[in-house]
Amino acid sequence: QVQLVESGGGLVQAGGSLRLSCAASGRTFRTYAMGWFRQAPGKEREFVAALSWSGSSTYNAGSVTGRFTISRDDAKNTVYLQMNSLKPKDAAIYYCAARVRSSSCYEAASYDYWGQGTQVTVSS
Repeated sequence: QVQLVESGGGLVQAGGSLRLSCAASGRTFRTYAMGWFRQAPGKEREFVAALSWSGSSTYNAGSVTGRFTISRDDAKNTVYLQMNSLKPKDAAIYYCAARVRSSSCYEAASYDYWGQGTQVTVSS
């Protein structure tokens, strides 16, 4: 089992940057594929980015391609989401998730563990 704790959210002006971190507990972090999702008020939780077990493959939602980058540091049991050129529509609660199963990285239902979320607010 793994516990996930996100940090790094906050208020930023449009065009600015934030880096979210997700610290994972447990010795088996390397065996999890990781993802980031977000949920804005009144909307469904949506996929943002994902990373394979090895870290060699990344997957992004079209809306964030070229602006957001997911990465992992297994030595620190941490996954990151670097967010650049932020837009007001990026405002949401961002969740980190871990996946054991070999299933679609784009679907929230594929993930086994979730963090509590961190709020990102983007002012125009």
